[in-house]
Amino acid sequence: MSAPEQEFKPYVPPETVMKELTLKAVLLGIVMAVILGAANAYLGLKAGMTVAATFPAAVIAMAVLRPFKGTILEENIARTTGAVGEALAAGAIFTIPAFIMSGVWEDFDYLTSTALLLVGGVLGVFLVILLRRTFMEDRSLPFPESQACTEIVKAGQKGSSGAGQVFVAMGIAALIEFFKNANGIQIIKENVKGAFTVGKGSFPYMSPTSSPAFLGVGFIIGPRLASITAAGGVFGWLFLMPIVMFVYAVSDAGMGDAVARLISAGEIGYLFDGISAPRWEHIFGGQGTSFIGMKTIYSGSIKIVAIGAMIVGAFYTLFKMRNSLIAGVGRSIRSIGGGGAVEKRTDKDIDIKTVVIAVAVLLLAMLGLYYWLCQSIGISIITMVVMAIAGFLFAAVAGYLVSIIGSSSNPISGLTLSTLLLAAGLLILLGMGGQKGTGDWQAGVLAVLGVATIVCCVAGVAGDMIQDWKVGYNLGGTPWRMEVGGVIGVIAAALVLVLPIMLLHQYGGGIGSDALPAPQAGLMATMADGIIGGAMAWELILIGMFFALALILIQSPSPMLIAVGMYLPFETTLAIFTGGLIKWILDAVSKRKAAGDPQKSESVENRGLLVASGLVAGEALVGILVAGIVAAGIKFLPSEKYVQDVDKARAVIAKIDKLGAKTDAVAAERVAQNPILLHELLASERLLDGEIELAIRSMREEGKVAERVKGKIAARRSLSETTLLGQAPSWFGQAWLGFLVILFLGYYMVRSSLKAIAGSGPGSGSGPPPGEQEPKAPGKDGGESREG
Repeated sequence: MSAPEQEFKPYVPPETVMKELTLKAVLLGIVMAVILGAANAYLGLKAGMTVAATFPAAVIAMAVLRPFKGTILEENIARTTGAVGEALAAGAIFTIPAFIMSGVWEDFDYLTSTALLLVGGVLGVFLVILLRRTFMEDRSLPFPESQACTEIVKAGQKGSSGAGQVFVAMGIAALIEFFKNANGIQIIKENVKGAFTVGKGSFPYMSPTSSPAFLGVGFIIGPRLASITAAGGVFGWLFLMPIVMFVYAVSDAGMGDAVARLISAGEIGYLFDGISAPRWEHIFGGQGTSFIGMKTIYSGSIKIVAIGAMIVGAFYTLFKMRNSLIAGVGRSIRSIGGGGAVEKRTDKDIDIKTVVIAVAVLLLAMLGLYYWLCQSIGISIITMVVMAIAGFLFAAVAGYLVSIIGSSSNPISGLTLSTLLLAAGLLILLGMGGQKGTGDWQAGVLAVLGVATIVCCVAGVAGDMIQDWKVGYNLGGTPWRMEVGGVIGVIAAALVLVLPIMLLHQYGGGIGSDALPAPQAGLMATMADGIIGGAMAWELILIGMFFALALILIQSPSPMLIAVGMYLPFETTLAIFTGGLIKWILDAVSKRKAAGDPQKSESVENRGLLVASGLVAGEALVGILVAGIVAAGIKFLPSEKYVQDVDKARAVIAKIDKLGAKTDAVAAERVAQNPILLHELLASERLLDGEIELAIRSMREEGKVAERVKGKIAARRSLSETTLLGQAPSWFGQAWLGFLVILFLGYYMVRSSLKAIAGSGPGSGSGPPPGEQEPKAPGKDGGESREG
């Protein structure tokens, strides 16, 4: 018979009265929400990714509030308020640009865009309040990044014995990230990609990315969950992708020969990214052959299958959580009448009556927004109902995913795509939609993108809030105060985030241009356009749904995580798996060295958590720093090719400026009428003559020559204004250093963790106030179960 589970006791006891929701904490949180949100919006538009802000916000809060005698709970409020800006930024850059890219908007509407972000973000906070207790009290959920952040905050307190472990690991991770980031000093090549052929089959392979953060996440969640996530990547890239490539080769012998030739010639970049016919002819001679690239093939087929699997996985995840969800929501509803036992400070949420009223008001506001967008009361009501259901569904799913793999790997865009597909499919079944360019098409696309925007914000904010509130739960924060901080942070970020996006669109090259590709928003626009216009690959969605059903029937662990592994970059899932493998090695060695002593095993576990926490935080901090460096237009040590590109950009911009045009729009019109200058502008992008001809022909066929040229001028201007701080030596970008980094980090995590056996304490920080119990690390009472 197992021993009863001990009651959880937070770092700051419920009876302790301490300054918490203060003006200085809220103001700092607002500033961080705006700055971190804006930086991530820029990074997301440029690179299609955002950097989790929980760790930077925690470190900044400690550094700024400590001189003002800020308490640990004030730091907690500042972090919770500030970190939500990044989550809302993901919702903004993944969806708002899609209105421009789909063609339903000619320019951004600040009021409508801000209203969508505001309603979606605030709704995300209130919906997840209903689920907070469910996630906080479920000991089977590891919450890797929340546990990591908890340890960082505790280690940062004065006199903390574990601070050294955390901050040394942070320094190591920061140094590695700076020397492997493309916008830092890229001595280290992140990963290696390649492929080999067997008959007509092509088999891609890649190494784990040398990321301290992903290794740390894998270490924290443990080998079992890391393996499940990696299984999806293996299934997608090493099983389905070779099948797809084989089918391509059988149906098109020329493409099969082209792939084989690219592999044998070592042109791996073109193999994954694609090659044009003129470039093929330039490299290999003879008749040109084009190939769209493995990444495009994967995104257009297997990723869509993964989205179908996510849809089923999302509903199945909720079904499995039904008892705990019902119990958690039931506790909140029962609190409406008041009475009964007095709640502890650490259990008090915002009053459930207030939450229900707020959700109802937000739904009405959403109905008004949708009517404003599409001018159809029928579509508005349908989309509001879909959003209400999908919003709650994906708030729960986002919280679950964050509790398993952390906010950094939360596939918000995948959840949003699932919602977009459901909403668009429902509208089509109801007879809505029409040919592209018609009023029915525009109304349908507006409705679908409106749903996607709000649900994306709901999922992003819900996941971030669950992660931050778990940190507060561990530390002993007051839930209702953290919830108020979350609402304030969302409002502050929503009012500001659209402005940098609008400025970048107007002065930075235009959304969808080479300067600001906005890949996720482009995918949203393409799918909304395709579905409403009647050109969507539903067969791939259905395949994914049947795949998830098969996983459920064989009782596979977490079909949702497997689908997520298919959707995320394979090198990312491999890095998470490698971190889990390192943890497995540590567990095996620790079991032998601890000789059955549970206290020694727990000391190793806690010390390992500190080290992994530092690795995650260090990379996140430098990620934000590098985003600022990119925004400032600084390049430390660029490659010779990059320097040549800057020189070409400066030369062509100098000639364009001599035209005397006062704006890039006027300059674009004049360049479009100047064949020689237009050719030189395109040549500065490393395009060959044949590619330039194709590009000009394509622009003319679409009737958007001046529009496209404007974006290219802005991109070249941005590049020409880059500040170069030197030139990289030829030996930069070494792949073997990436492997060495992984080996070093593995050794460092295992070695540092095992030192706890010889040490005098668990190495888990300064310890809680007298008489209180330290929260357990994942893998013990508070983590996932492991076999063996």
